[in-house]
Amino acid sequence: MMRSSNPYLNNDSFGFGTTESRMTLEGVANKTMLLLGICVVTATISWTTFQNNPGLGGILFFVGIIGSLVAAISMRFINKEHAVYIGPIFAAFEGLFLGPVSGMYETAYEGIILTAISLTFGLFIVMLVIYRARLIKPTENFRIGITSAMGAVFMIYMVSFILAIATPYQIPYIHGNGLIGIGFSLVVITIAALTFVMDFDFIEKGVEQGAPKHLEWYAAFGLMITLVWLYLELLRLLSKLRSR
Repeated sequence: MMRSSNPYLNNDSFGFGTTESRMTLEGVANKTMLLLGICVVTATISWTTFQNNPGLGGILFFVGIIGSLVAAISMRFINKEHAVYIGPIFAAFEGLFLGPVSGMYETAYEGIILTAISLTFGLFIVMLVIYRARLIKPTENFRIGITSAMGAVFMIYMVSFILAIATPYQIPYIHGNGLIGIGFSLVVITIAALTFVMDFDFIEKGVEQGAPKHLEWYAAFGLMITLVWLYLELLRLLSKLRSR
């Protein structure tokens, strides 16, 4: 059975052959929408607070960063039955982080949030259609390639972050609005979008093989990780295009 390139959605996550209620595609979709709804609510609260009280808003922002990281890391090691609790907690913390980030982009580039959200779900639907039409086959080599590309992007961002806080230097070009910076963002967005193919394939196979019902929360969490990543990358790309 194929494994997803999303580190949260892999074979080890699913316990097949149990006798409890089974996972369904509808259940995964409903829980994904619920997590996104929680994220939107806390994002709105965080950004509104940031506007009215920057000090408190800043605290919520950093709480969101730390809380979402802790929740994401703990999700890798907990009993997957607890995903029903960790998933919503992660969504709430992620919203506290995304609110100020989105708000600052919107302040700088009016209308950018609506455009980024529309493109995020548009790409999600496009990748779902591509998957259903079997235009891209989620082979083992494809999975390895996407996973490696994700690791490379993560390393680039980590190095860039460390350089930004420890030195006056940055990795050249990739954060700028030149052709290299825009090209880099397009590559990362492509990687994020292709991740959906593997995620859809894994979830479908999980449903076919009778994964336990409670893993709908775990699968929804994995999908949300990709959606948020794609949204942030689209914000970066749109801001580069708008600043040219």
